[in-house]
Amino acid sequence: MDLKLVKNILDLIADSEVNEVSIEEGDFKIKVKKSPDVEQVTYTNSAPVAAASAPAAPAQATAPVEATTSESAPATASGETVKAPIVGTFYRSPSPDADAFVKEGDKVTKGQTLCIIEAMKIMNEIEAEFSGTVKQIVVSDGTPVEFDQPLFIIQKD
Repeated sequence: MDLKLVKNILDLIADSEVNEVSIEEGDFKIKVKKSPDVEQVTYTNSAPVAAASAPAAPAQATAPVEATTSESAPATASGETVKAPIVGTFYRSPSPDADAFVKEGDKVTKGQTLCIIEAMKIMNEIEAEFSGTVKQIVVSDGTPVEFDQPLFIIQKD
């Protein structure tokens, strides 16, 4: 695999909302995974000549990944934290022109839909695991979320 192609792939990943990509071409494998603060590059190559020179260039070519303020801001409200069960895009309402499922201060019941996380074009409804009052919505509408990222702070009843 051409190192210029690897650099182009890394640049595309850094500029997109894609969190992880794996590419296999013959005996060359590359896996790029980014998180809010760190970008990791892992790859292997069973070809003996390319294995010695390939690791240095892609690691230098990576661009830092910017973290959004909602991901880096600590939760300030007291209560139970509802975390993202999957990686995807967070939506507070079922459609852009619809009302939000919940707002801060709303009472929620167990099983009530709190939000939607879109992953691979599939809309996944995230439901409350317990009843309570929404104290804080940690994530902004339409932003990407990571697995286990805090979404809501809910005070149990």
